[in-house]
Amino acid sequence: MEVYQDIKRGEKGAWVSIGAYVFLSLLKISVGYEASSEALIADGFNNGTDILVSIAVLVGLFISRKPPDSDHRYGHFRAQTIAQLIASFIMIFVGVEVLIQAVQSMITPKTSSPDLMAGWTALFCAAFMYGIYRYNLSLAKRINNQALMAAAKDNRSDAFVSLGAFVGILGAQLQLPWLDTVAAFGVGVIICKTGWEISYEATHHLTDGFDEKELTEYERTISRVGGVHEVKEVRARKHGNVVLLDVTIAVDSKLNVVESHTITEEIESVMNDHYGIPHVFVHIEPHH
Repeated sequence: MEVYQDIKRGEKGAWVSIGAYVFLSLLKISVGYEASSEALIADGFNNGTDILVSIAVLVGLFISRKPPDSDHRYGHFRAQTIAQLIASFIMIFVGVEVLIQAVQSMITPKTSSPDLMAGWTALFCAAFMYGIYRYNLSLAKRINNQALMAAAKDNRSDAFVSLGAFVGILGAQLQLPWLDTVAAFGVGVIICKTGWEISYEATHHLTDGFDEKELTEYERTISRVGGVHEVKEVRARKHGNVVLLDVTIAVDSKLNVVESHTITEEIESVMNDHYGIPHVFVHIEPHH
């Protein structure tokens, strides 16, 4: 099944992210301590949480490739969503720790500025992570993998975080050492915000929440299929990257079983071709 092959290809992007985050985390933390830069250290811990996030996504992708069994008739696609939820809790915890350290530094401010080496390191890491973002973005578009697309957006936000750390460190060089602490606080806020957004999205999907605009678009597409007199109901839920769609339509009451079934097959084909939805359950009712 093509969806399983896409998930397997998506694992490659997760491995690339893990390798990049391990390298950048070690680099930022070591240089941050050497150059006395709280912003760069905070950014390094941010990448540390990204390692855990990427691992969780990788494990979720691996489990979701398991075929349906007697206990999971729809497959294991939601393993990705559960992994994202766990990862979001980790991110929020680390983000709070970074905020606490930044506040403590504000109470006992530093009188010295971080070494400019920390700034150049942050700028290099921003450019490096932007390259990873471009790679994962290209791969995600090629295989139409929304989980990898989300990971690519996380790569992009990390590039911006490093850029922000560079600005804070550069400002501290202008005899304003407190700017480095402010940048560290900003990094903590970004970590918590990203963790909250991932948590909200994962919880929304686990409780079968779905975008109403997408449902409306699905309804319009189905209504244009030949033989469909009325679309009475459209329901959808997400299992990882896979959309499960339930549709109730009204057709001519004079059609026989074979003719009605042909319409359902056309709907399944259209939804798969237009939106990549492999599972469409169509319930038929007579049109009066």
